[in-house]
Amino acid sequence: MSSKTIHLTKVLSDPEYQKIDDFCSTHQGIDKLPEIAAFLKEEFSLKLILDPEIISGFASDSSNLPAQAEALCRPENERQVAIILRAGRAAKIPITLSGGRSNLTGSATAEGGIVLSTAKLNEPEIFINQEEKLVTSPVNIILEELRDKILEETGKALYYPVDPTSRGDAWVGGTIACNASGFTPGEVGATRDWVKGLDIIFPNGMKVSAVRGQYISEKGEFILINGEQTNSWPVPTYPRPEIKNASGPFSSPDGKIDLIDMFIGSEGLFGLVTGCTLKLSPRPKDYIDLFFSLPDESRALAFYNYVEQELNSDFSSLSAFEYFGINAIKYMDHKEKLFYGDNQVAIYLQIPVTAEKNIDQEIDIWFNRLLASNCDINPEAVILLDSEPKRRMFMESRHSMPANALEVIQQHGTYTIMTDTVVPPENFAEFLDYAHALIESENIDYLSFGHFGDCHLHFTLLPNQKELQRATEIYDLFITKTVALNGVYSGEHGTGKRKRKDFLTLYNQAAIDQLKACKATVDPDFIINRGNVFTL
Repeated sequence: MSSKTIHLTKVLSDPEYQKIDDFCSTHQGIDKLPEIAAFLKEEFSLKLILDPEIISGFASDSSNLPAQAEALCRPENERQVAIILRAGRAAKIPITLSGGRSNLTGSATAEGGIVLSTAKLNEPEIFINQEEKLVTSPVNIILEELRDKILEETGKALYYPVDPTSRGDAWVGGTIACNASGFTPGEVGATRDWVKGLDIIFPNGMKVSAVRGQYISEKGEFILINGEQTNSWPVPTYPRPEIKNASGPFSSPDGKIDLIDMFIGSEGLFGLVTGCTLKLSPRPKDYIDLFFSLPDESRALAFYNYVEQELNSDFSSLSAFEYFGINAIKYMDHKEKLFYGDNQVAIYLQIPVTAEKNIDQEIDIWFNRLLASNCDINPEAVILLDSEPKRRMFMESRHSMPANALEVIQQHGTYTIMTDTVVPPENFAEFLDYAHALIESENIDYLSFGHFGDCHLHFTLLPNQKELQRATEIYDLFITKTVALNGVYSGEHGTGKRKRKDFLTLYNQAAIDQLKACKATVDPDFIINRGNVFTL
């Protein structure tokens, strides 16, 4: 039975909490960090690094936003996490939570204070429960390493289905923080659907271990009990578009939110996740991987509409529905092996094949579907990726796009401007027409690619110095149009510091006020991940 009342548990003893409060409350501010570092080392054997050369390697993420930090802490367990969070709270020093730093939005880029890196956390250990189809995992493991370990230990009987493009770089904790998603269309492709339980250290150094369904808010609030202190914790209730969505913390107009969902996608606003339990799924017996090229985007859209009708708007039978759109071919390695003739765009489908189905029959079904779609698909343009070398060649081509685009942008001396927008299917064609016309009217180099099954494309602008300001304005116009079409600005990468303006455009100031009230209850001085999603 669920409850809205959450009892925080102690990680430290009462005298230890008090000792931290007494010292740090009388040594407040960044200029007191040397004294605080000496105190933490002497009293708790916790090292706070003040060497700028070491700190600089942890202060920024992949967003390339400017970073600043004066200290670094790499706790090895929850006890040390609780110590540093409690110390930062009492000393009123900002703390930025940092993991694998593959973030593209700046959510792990420090804007002063302490960086808390999860790199050395040594708990919990990985444990796979095959009977219940669950894995307990630390947050500081690369997602692909965890996926591989699950396959290995279960003899490929079970797998973790979430597969973002960055799974070879992203840490598990980061995927939870932004509700990362990947190739698989629909809600089942996002992290939220697969999180069963979380271990959480709140900004006051207290802990909650929760499983889904254990704590659910009622009438817009949780009740937090911390010893003899009881607080009402309001939850966000602003309306949220019901499409693939990584645009800020979870919200629910009816005021009912599972505590687990409060932390998935919250980008560290409410505390640090130190461990997780994830659901697993039986692994399909095999996969059909199809790549085929098309003359233009109109045929690709026609194929999308055809498949949507064929599958009754339910793409759950696909594990990938990817699109390589306008100009993507210019930036792809191995294009001569993948594209047919003068074809300019392409689609990749992955169809899982369960044990009760025959893979050869399923291949025939899908080949016949392609040819019956009336989308001018030439049989010679269809490639069955039926061997590891072919699959590896395709993935190399897929991953070569951002690398080759980066090389061009470095020659320009600027930076890429990439969208992460999602719109409802009924507005997809209108959005694509708008986007292409807008960019091409300015004659700015760009490419488009992404997750066709979710109407989630990345338009990547590659401006030179003269075009940079206009490219930034075009991005803002994209967001305005997306919101007008009932879409969201982020389908997988989150908000961080880079897209705070987008959050305001999508939701409004009232939503920000709700998040501020929610955060202020657990973090009154806005110490943890200050600057993510909204500014003070």
